[in-house]
Amino acid sequence: MLIDCDTCAVRGAACGGCMLSALLDTPAERADLTGDERRAIETFARAGFDVEVISEPARPRLRLMPGGRRRRHVA
Repeated sequence: MLIDCDTCAVRGAACGGCMLSALLDTPAERADLTGDERRAIETFARAGFDVEVISEPARPRLRLMPGGRRRRHVA
């Protein structure tokens, strides 16, 4: 299959919902989708669903506190 955005009849008006642009313009955190996940996304898109791949929220970073011993605050 050859997909050419330059010859697309709805280029510009429909680029936001195009699965091809979602896969090609993928930031690094979404680029690690497996082949099965990409096929599932393609299947939903072909069925007419508006597919949007969202990234997981960043996990909070843990900090080590200086001192090494635990302190308990009692009110």
